Amino acid sequence: MSSAALPPVSLAPKAQSLSPRDAFIRSQGLSTRSVRAGRAPDETTGAVVPPICQSTTFAQPGSRLHDGPTYSRVSNPTVSALEEALGALEETSPAVAFTSGMAAIAALVLATCAAGDELIVSEVAYGGTIRLCERILRPLGITTRYVDASDPTCIGAAIGPRTKLVLVETPANPTLDLADVAAIAAIARARGVLLAVDNTFLTPVGLRPLELGADVSVVSTTKYVDGHDATTGGAVTARDEDLLERLRIVRKTLGSIQSPFEAWLTLQGLKTLPFRFRLHAAHALEIARALEGHPRLRSVRHPGLRSFPQAALASRQHADGLHGGIITIDIDGDLAGTRSFLASLRLCTVAENLGATETLVTHPATMTHGDVPADLRHRAGISDSLVRISVGLEDPEDILADILSALEGSTLARVAS
Repeated sequence: MSSAALPPVSLAPKAQSLSPRDAFIRSQGLSTRSVRAGRAPDETTGAVVPPICQSTTFAQPGSRLHDGPTYSRVSNPTVSALEEALGALEETSPAVAFTSGMAAIAALVLATCAAGDELIVSEVAYGGTIRLCERILRPLGITTRYVDASDPTCIGAAIGPRTKLVLVETPANPTLDLADVAAIAAIARARGVLLAVDNTFLTPVGLRPLELGADVSVVSTTKYVDGHDATTGGAVTARDEDLLERLRIVRKTLGSIQSPFEAWLTLQGLKTLPFRFRLHAAHALEIARALEGHPRLRSVRHPGLRSFPQAALASRQHADGLHGGIITIDIDGDLAGTRSFLASLRLCTVAENLGATETLVTHPATMTHGDVPADLRHRAGISDSLVRISVGLEDPEDILADILSALEGSTLARVAS
């Protein structure tokens, strides 16, 4: 069965018309929407922070049609509040929230593709996305073509008659290569193919994919949206109501809805997202500038640097000059020297997350991309000496001092020689 023949679905509760309050909040600025959207004082107690609706099931009057929640695998009031808040940021209908970013991407593929169809994916992408494509989707008959998404013409050349979805990350994880969303969207639209943008690194604060022509925006809310290393979650936003309904039926069937407690915590983190993200971006740019030219680094990459190969695209595409809180450095040494650098850090935490208040340092080759075949890793520019730094909210001079101390105190010089 081709994806074009996917049957229409009807899943209660459908997206409802906005209440006067929600419509008013949606007319406000981004920071106001981050704080207020989807949240109103509790009608029973007046609590300013709405309580968690930690219930599996909901009573259904037998004498009338019930249009509210019925069972929390389908929908839940706390999750719905998060979905309205995320939709308000993107100026779309409520988002569809999932247990993780990978659950969101998997649901998107299952909602748009069937056996015999093909995906096009950035050749530089999160390792979990590649694992999904190779270990789960390919045996089901959904194949993937990996393309240099930094060149829109490569996307156009790769689209074939079986292509149903293009999925790009921008900035890419971990090299920070950018995809020109507007250019790729124009190509995909002309060929009748959906374009989804993984916007985890920039969030709606730094990049508005749907405004640039993308059909779908995906975020791992685990990262900057929550921002406190406290939850896992993911969300999909789109303007196509039929696609949103297909996503909900996939989620209902797989049982991959966000939990109420995780959604409640994510709503708390979302309140400060615009403020945190601006600090992350400012700190990252300051540190990247200070590290440029360091004798023990082969390269330093951040989209805000003048030396960044796609600086002009970053300036044009990223909102308010916010280029994100991620830096990648290529250490002048081998795997042993890179591990020595990681072991020498004292303030920064070596871990597999990003977007948190704490500065987190990741070694992609052995961590986030450890499951990616070595040839694909190397083709994407992910060497054994590449390190990803998610710059946190500590004082930037303290973060920088720790990185410099680790560079000086490690065995890099001996390994490199």
